[in-house]
Amino acid sequence: MKHVLAALAIIGFFSSFAFAAQVKTYQVTGPVLEVTADMVVVQKGKERWEIARNPDTRVTGDLKVGSKATVEYRMLATSVEVKQQAKGKETKKKK
Repeated sequence: MKHVLAALAIIGFFSSFAFAAQVKTYQVTGPVLEVTADMVVVQKGKERWEIARNPDTRVTGDLKVGSKATVEYRMLATSVEVKQQAKGKETKKKK
């Protein structure tokens, strides 16, 4: 009985990481302005959305300039630069 409970606890612990690792998916819909092997550009209102793509990007239908498309994407950091805190300034602490 203890082994079964221990096994369930371990499975539950590791499966929580699988759910925590899910990155939120976003989407943008609009007319396609430009298509290359590396990106697709969609117009949303007055904004131009340039979204990178790769050979693994799944495309259903005929993706071409002028067609209306919904692009699902995830945000991905390409680099992170941590700035040093200025001397003499401390972060505010809650009391």
